[in-house]
Amino acid sequence: MEAKVGALGPASGGARGRALVERTPPHAWFLVSAVFHYLGPAFAVLLFARVDVLGVAWLRIASAAAIFAAWRRPWRAFATLDRAGRRLLATWGAVLAAMNCCFYVAIDRLPLGTVAAIEFLPVVALAAVGARTARNAGALALAVPGVYLLTDVRLAGAPLGVAFAFANAMLFAAYIVLAHRVARHPSVSGIDGLAAAMLIAAVAVTPVGGWAAAPAALDPVALLAGVGVGLSSSVIPYVTDQLAMARLSRATYALMVSLLPATATVIGILVLTQVPSATEALGVGLVVAAVAVHRDPARR
Repeated sequence: MEAKVGALGPASGGARGRALVERTPPHAWFLVSAVFHYLGPAFAVLLFARVDVLGVAWLRIASAAAIFAAWRRPWRAFATLDRAGRRLLATWGAVLAAMNCCFYVAIDRLPLGTVAAIEFLPVVALAAVGARTARNAGALALAVPGVYLLTDVRLAGAPLGVAFAFANAMLFAAYIVLAHRVARHPSVSGIDGLAAAMLIAAVAVTPVGGWAAAPAALDPVALLAGVGVGLSSSVIPYVTDQLAMARLSRATYALMVSLLPATATVIGILVLTQVPSATEALGVGLVVAAVAVHRDPARR
């Protein structure tokens, strides 16, 4: 089956925008996603001092939903879908809402490295399901210890935090599966599907986190930071995810997620002058080697 590469659709700015999407390698789109994935927490640090963690989750989703609504008008694409397509987007939206809430509650109680390590476990399972070759199995064998070394796995901490971290991990795996289906859906572009799912997520998260975000209404700094979190954590990375998923197999994408700790290390060196230890450098090397060894399964 031929992968759909015109994920931006007609609202992307015409043929020139679609040509740019097609010329850009899918791995480059994933790299953009990986970089912005770690810019979002920088805004969230500012917000945690002003707004409850569930309020931060609401601000992130609501601001992203508002940006997508203004950009894509997703209700038009949603209206053209059949019942199965609408159910897919509704499920994805619910997963986005729950995943963001669980992630913020987990990192409020556990070190980020612990949450990241737990989050990677079901992703490894997704990659293993799609491996089916000795080469890809070897790539997984390199990626797992690499991520372990980078994240310095520690399961000590509040039991509630561990529970939310595992819930976030399962939801992250579900996000990959659902996002990949939407990226390949024949009746809606991946970005329009994402926009509709984000609106659904905003509705779903409001009873849980809307009240916690109320203090930010009178705090311009908190509101600005909330928009920054939504843009850098839910708009740019999720859009570039869709552009990558439209041309990558689910197994390939799942394995490439192991690059996230390596990306965080590089950003730490360049922005925060946090020089990694020898163990962390070894972890980066293992992860990069895993991505180099892995090969996308052949498509029909």
